[in-house]
Amino acid sequence: MILDRFRVDGKIAVITGSGRGIGAAAAVALAEAGADVVISSRTEDDLAKVAARVAETGRRAHAVPADLTDPAAVGALAAAAVERFGRLDIVVNNVGGTLPRPLLESTPEFLEEAFRFNVSSAHALTTAAAPAMLEAGGGAVVNISSNMGRIAGRGFAAYGTAKAALAHYTRLAAVDLAPRIRVNAIAVGSVATSALEIVVGNPEIKAKMEAATPLRRIGDPEDIGATVVFLASPASAYFTGKVLEADGGLQTPNLDLGLPDL
Repeated sequence: MILDRFRVDGKIAVITGSGRGIGAAAAVALAEAGADVVISSRTEDDLAKVAARVAETGRRAHAVPADLTDPAAVGALAAAAVERFGRLDIVVNNVGGTLPRPLLESTPEFLEEAFRFNVSSAHALTTAAAPAMLEAGGGAVVNISSNMGRIAGRGFAAYGTAKAALAHYTRLAAVDLAPRIRVNAIAVGSVATSALEIVVGNPEIKAKMEAATPLRRIGDPEDIGATVVFLASPASAYFTGKVLEADGGLQTPNLDLGLPDL
């Protein structure tokens, strides 16, 4: 049955930034597809809620509260998975994000911080996880990038540069880790998470964003969770080094920060 290829029964997954939003949706989606999960974010209460949702699927969740701005803390999640579940098969590098800022106010330190949080963290977990994944027979890495890594909008120099780097890191890591570990990414568009709440909570701004999106809506975290399941499962067995664009069809930004000409 073709639907069986979307199952990840008995697999163990680590999902970073999984207390809410896309990370939480990915954790629950993978659990619904048959995986046990290691979930991590800063806030224990958020993790407890996600763990309860995972338990409702009949799978197990191991919550690891951690400061994921520290790449070392992110990398340690691989060992936590092996210690708790005995193996590791799937990594979802979801943690990341950078607030918009005008270019001339974006210091080198701000750019480096964006790179560390969005790229170095993914590298730390991927390299820590690879030996365990190889021991388990192979695996899949899914990096959460952004459409701002391929299209240009004012105010997103640091964030967009970091996410573009993550997209190309995906291609490079895929070559290095082939053939037993597949590495793919998702270029995410505007999704209704807490990070976007400040704008989608404004009906006027939300309507403008929807009108500028070919599919005429803001994405749901579950849209990305479903894409994660595809890239983590045998359904995508012939994919590696690819960046799937889950963005409602955007070719230009749908959010204008209103930054004036200099």
